[in-house]
Amino acid sequence: MNLTAFNKDFFDFLQQCPTPFHTTKYMSSQFLQAGFTALHENDEWKIKDGQGYYCIRDDGSIIAFKIAASGKENTPWRMTGAHTDSPSLQLKPTPVRKSHSLNQLCVEVYGGPLLTTWFDRDLGIAGRVSLLANNALLNRTIDFKKAMAIIPSLAIHLDRTANKEHTVEKQKQLYALLFQSTEKDPPFMDLLLQQISHEYPELTFDALLGYDLFCYDTQGPALLGLNDDFIVSGRLDNLLSCFVSMQGLLQKNTTGNCLLLCSNHEEIGSSSLAGAHGTFLPSVLKRLLPDPARFNRLMNSSHFISLDNAHATHPNFSEKHDPQHLPLLNNGPVIKYNSNQRYATTGRSAAMYKTLCHEVNVPIQTFVMNNDLTCGSTIGPIAATSLGIQTVDIGAPSLAMHSIRETTGAKDPYMLYQTIAHFFTRPILPMTEA
Repeated sequence: MNLTAFNKDFFDFLQQCPTPFHTTKYMSSQFLQAGFTALHENDEWKIKDGQGYYCIRDDGSIIAFKIAASGKENTPWRMTGAHTDSPSLQLKPTPVRKSHSLNQLCVEVYGGPLLTTWFDRDLGIAGRVSLLANNALLNRTIDFKKAMAIIPSLAIHLDRTANKEHTVEKQKQLYALLFQSTEKDPPFMDLLLQQISHEYPELTFDALLGYDLFCYDTQGPALLGLNDDFIVSGRLDNLLSCFVSMQGLLQKNTTGNCLLLCSNHEEIGSSSLAGAHGTFLPSVLKRLLPDPARFNRLMNSSHFISLDNAHATHPNFSEKHDPQHLPLLNNGPVIKYNSNQRYATTGRSAAMYKTLCHEVNVPIQTFVMNNDLTCGSTIGPIAATSLGIQTVDIGAPSLAMHSIRETTGAKDPYMLYQTIAHFFTRPILPMTEA
């Protein structure tokens, strides 16, 4: 796959995945098309050598893996981890209020979005609905696929300090316009029922009981710049890493035991049923490796690559970066370091990834947070802690992280993919001393 074809497929992925639920649905369809078998946690598993499988938890997290053609019980694992969620605005259980002839969406802040970027944007609504049908609970994804709402800014004539000291009062200022009031406004649940019928015309059910719905920017991804140097889109953090990992695992010539984890709720700390702090990954691995001694032995010789976007150097705010570590767009993947293990990278774990990059002629960059700023984290330290596995934190360089519309280099996703593809296909990974 060349750069142009890769980015084309990446753009389609971004368009189809406005929420974590859509992301796992899209990924599972790709794995199913490639011959993987769906597994369910409440079933017994019969795993065959040389076959691919995937499993979904709570609709928002997915694990996919390929088993070694032979000797799987003694073959180390090659794993990647990313997250399916992005900072957003989530609809509240009572989702609509009326104010001055306007019906507005009531939202709660999910994660840590750059809130000022959510104003004056064409917002769509998508997510998951929960239905009752013949005494069974069904979950389905929905996406209105149109601009449904907007959070209008206050005119500068009414706030002359707007360009000097703009802060967002979350409870007061984030109500989004949904529709103009009439004599008989439709209940929001009726709007959802209409959309469910539109997307699933053959589905019959007794009641709509709940939903997990989010706002998202309806503007699609685009190449930008005089020479198409940049990719701009919503949710690059961290759908970029999910797509790269998926494409790497979908190769036909993978080697050994290979696994992908894309988990939900990383942006809110990962402590949930489907989050990386939960039991999803350990429980899957222990089903595949039921003997505790063998499990510990294999984890000790396995590798985990945690993928999450890295901060590229912002040309307008270069003083915010560590002066010795200034990652640039279109200059290769970034290895992320933190002495307090907010990133799981060590010199030892980085050495393996550097070897991969050198072998496929992909340049490497490094990132360390400015000492005066607080460092974020990833699911990397969680994997290292829960599994006892060598872990390296990497990512594609990006600007405006957590904005409604982020920027990365047009070459960056593909260069990252080249290294992950090599990780899954190299005949034998570099081994370190015990």
